[in-house]
Amino acid sequence: MNNNLLNIEQILKILPHRYPFLLIDKVINIDFNNSIEAQKNITINEPYFVGHFPEKPIMPGVIALEVMAQASAILAFESRNTRKGEDEIVYFLGIDNARFRKPIIPGDILKIISNVNRVIKGIWKFKCEIFVDGNIAVEANLMCTMSKKDDS
Repeated sequence: MNNNLLNIEQILKILPHRYPFLLIDKVINIDFNNSIEAQKNITINEPYFVGHFPEKPIMPGVIALEVMAQASAILAFESRNTRKGEDEIVYFLGIDNARFRKPIIPGDILKIISNVNRVIKGIWKFKCEIFVDGNIAVEANLMCTMSKKDDS
């Protein structure tokens, strides 16, 4: 059994997100302070497909970026052994070099890979990729920080 596998119940204990914005279905592997591999199953029931676009449903690019951010947040939380019930939250600081190479559509199974580039003074930098059928669909560099929940 893979001890680094996380199911949806475990993910719910880590991330503060809930339906319809919880976007990670399972974590396949975590190498603490280094990388994460997660999965998202895309179905026609995703709420954004109602308006983007009803005749040809495509996952909005900003949602794909959020998928990568949530996987990266799980990696950061797990690397620090921090849970959503505790007093920290992950905030986006920046997105660089985002590229959308292939539309994500219902029926796709996303493989999300996030690698830690570095952590300096509480700023996490990640290199993220989403693969569909072994082909890169989206890539971006994300930057985030962890902060106390009560900080403004």
